[in-house]
Amino acid sequence: MYAYQQQKPLKQRNLHVVPDKKSTVLKPVKKKTNPIVEAFRFFVVLAFLSAFAYFVLPMSYNSLVKNVFFPTLLPVNTDKQYHMASVEYSRPVEADIYSIAFPVTNYLSNDLFMNRLLLTPTIQKTHSEVTTMYHTNEMKGLKSQLLGLMREYPMIKPAIYVWEYENGRFVDINGDKLYPAASIIKLPVLVRLFKSIEAKQLTIYDDMTLTDYYQSSGSGSLQFARTGVKYSLDQLAKTMIQDSDNTSTNMIMSKLGGMDDINIGLRDWGISTTYVRTWLPDLKGTNKTTAQDMAKILYNLDNPGFLNINSREYIIDYMSHVKNNRLIAAGLGDGALFIHKTGDIGSMLGDAGIVYAQNGKKYIVVILAKRPHNAPQGKEFIVKASSLIYKAIVGD
Repeated sequence: MYAYQQQKPLKQRNLHVVPDKKSTVLKPVKKKTNPIVEAFRFFVVLAFLSAFAYFVLPMSYNSLVKNVFFPTLLPVNTDKQYHMASVEYSRPVEADIYSIAFPVTNYLSNDLFMNRLLLTPTIQKTHSEVTTMYHTNEMKGLKSQLLGLMREYPMIKPAIYVWEYENGRFVDINGDKLYPAASIIKLPVLVRLFKSIEAKQLTIYDDMTLTDYYQSSGSGSLQFARTGVKYSLDQLAKTMIQDSDNTSTNMIMSKLGGMDDINIGLRDWGISTTYVRTWLPDLKGTNKTTAQDMAKILYNLDNPGFLNINSREYIIDYMSHVKNNRLIAAGLGDGALFIHKTGDIGSMLGDAGIVYAQNGKKYIVVILAKRPHNAPQGKEFIVKASSLIYKAIVGD
């Protein structure tokens, strides 16, 4: 009676007893499958996988995989309008892996946490220290001459920004377009250094030890110097600007906290388009700027609310002894003083600075010129453009 009661629920679970000489084995009863139902399931799964492959995979490839493994293939999008904290501003947007990994780097205000930029509760900051040039009339005659010069050099794609101090007259040709910054990016690095000194985070006498970790190819002699030698920040800043030394630049950026620290400073100053993304040498031109941004930084070198007198004296001293005088400086008249920073990565040649003429005229000039790699026409264009600008503002 007991054994029968145990067998009854087993049968209810579609199990039957197969007698064996040694033991009793319970085997499940196989259910018959419906081929129509199985075919329907197969086609549903196939449709889902096909839709995933058609819609999701290409999007993931273009927005992530392509950005990680092939960043140089990405195009630069056209200008877009952004609205943030009830303040509209325009900036060129470039899709790449850096903006995916650190999306808040384009905001006006950022803070640093564990070496990463984070969005602060208030997106907009009031940049009370930084002022913007006032603009009156565009110098149409000069602009026409520069456009004519551009037609003589069709292989050169320049951005030109000129602003004169006396009356606020200006010329702007592609001034808001993003260009590779090359070594001109060393100007905001220098300013960031002195802003940190003013904040008492370090001093100009602090030193760093040169190691092979910092030594970088390209311009400058520290790449060949003996390692283990200590250099003061004054020495590193001087060689960064005057010799355009890449090794000293990377040492200074490392001392400041890396590339993110430079970008934080730029955003804090109200410079919304210039950014650093690569340690030097940046031969692919991933560090970007605009002629307008560089002009704004140059303008604020004289702003006592932005830099104190000691910082300005150091910066002007460095920039007045730049050894490369073959670009804008070569087109200036006799006796003109030019404080500036040059840049050259082969495909882009540029110069940015402030001209002080003997007759008291003073103006900012930034010329960034895309060119066929190392084409001498780039240098010729910049020298001739500089001469036209000097004659139009200062006179013969």
